[in-house]
Amino acid sequence: MTSIPSQMPPGDDAPQRSSSRFFYPLATIKCEGSPVFRTQDARDFACLLDLDPEVDRWTCDGVALQMGSVSYQTDFLVTSTEGRTFLADVCREKPTPPDWVEVAADRTGHGYHPVAMSDFAGSNRLRNAKDLLRYGFYRCPLGDRIRILAALDEMDSLTVAETMSAFHAGRPMGCLASLIFQGFLEVDLDDALIGPETVVRRIRD
Repeated sequence: MTSIPSQMPPGDDAPQRSSSRFFYPLATIKCEGSPVFRTQDARDFACLLDLDPEVDRWTCDGVALQMGSVSYQTDFLVTSTEGRTFLADVCREKPTPPDWVEVAADRTGHGYHPVAMSDFAGSNRLRNAKDLLRYGFYRCPLGDRIRILAALDEMDSLTVAETMSAFHAGRPMGCLASLIFQGFLEVDLDDALIGPETVVRRIRD
């Protein structure tokens, strides 16, 4: 079988699904199955997926497209909160796949979404997502969760600096990040890097 690799950043080896390389941060939030990243760019895009409220889940499994005896590798199968799915093909610059790739994706019931990570250069959202995911393995103790949610019921919003004093049992920043990942709290990820004055609000259904 002939395999056509997707476009790779300069100097990178041919893509392998079973790479032994680690890309940071290590934690994932919405991944189903094992996260296997071809490049740091793919790993960075996964950070954005984990903090995207419109993404329900993503996986690195089942992402190869085939046309006859020729295959093409994408990076993620992403499912939105509305149930729509697309295959994300991630490179430093915009991928240039064979003409048949979008048709093949459509035949499998998925959209095809090429991603140029150069578009996110200097992005506050990406930097904030990566900073938060350093705490991705952390879990907020129940008492701290109840304490901060009660405070936000009373105050409507708090700054990051103010929330730090509300966490007693766990590490304050880890607790805050955990509650953001779980969908209890939200902060603005786009306007600026997360700092003491960043506003924290409770998410209500």
